[in-house]
Amino acid sequence: MSEYQEYVKERDQIDFLIQNGYRVKYITENLDGALVEFEKSDELSEKKKEILNILTPNARKYLSAKLLEQQKTTNSVL
Repeated sequence: MSEYQEYVKERDQIDFLIQNGYRVKYITENLDGALVEFEKSDELSEKKKEILNILTPNARKYLSAKLLEQQKTTNSVL
């Protein structure tokens, strides 16, 4: 698979989780990429977690932009 196709796949995974109400909880960077833990709180106070392994540099940049958007929306609510 080409690097662009890998990026698109990872970007779509990130978008899917965000659109389904997940928020970035932790990011652990390493030499191979980044492990990203997403968390979603349900109405019944049950928390769901998903972990993505982001390998491509462009997907990590995309994740950074989404994280900044998340922080802006969180700070504007407070």
